Amino acid sequence: MKAQDLMAKAVQAATSAKVLLDTGDGDGASNRAYYAMFDAARAALLASGFDVGKTHRGVLIAFSDRLIKNGSVPQEMGRLLKRAETFRYVADYEGNPVELSDAREMVEQAETFVASMRASITLM
Repeated sequence: MKAQDLMAKAVQAATSAKVLLDTGDGDGASNRAYYAMFDAARAALLASGFDVGKTHRGVLIAFSDRLIKNGSVPQEMGRLLKRAETFRYVADYEGNPVELSDAREMVEQAETFVASMRASITLM
């Protein structure tokens, strides 16, 4: 898979997250917001010449080790990705739904994250 293909998936997931948020589906919006960020992180790793990993944990660790720690990507982006993972876990596996206000914040952060990764890829 190419970095551009992963970024296209990220953009689509961010769009889907907004649609789900607009219908009042906080869990679905949080899930899609996380996947937008996850695929954008994979795209950034791939564009930088790194393995995209096979697991969620592997991607998050590689993103931190390869892109955050060397200064290619701001630390704030790593925090956003980790926070999104937490909300996605709640949305997908916990009994309580994600509050719409939290889901709205996740969708906004996903848009920020995806835009940042798109910009960083063009600089790589």
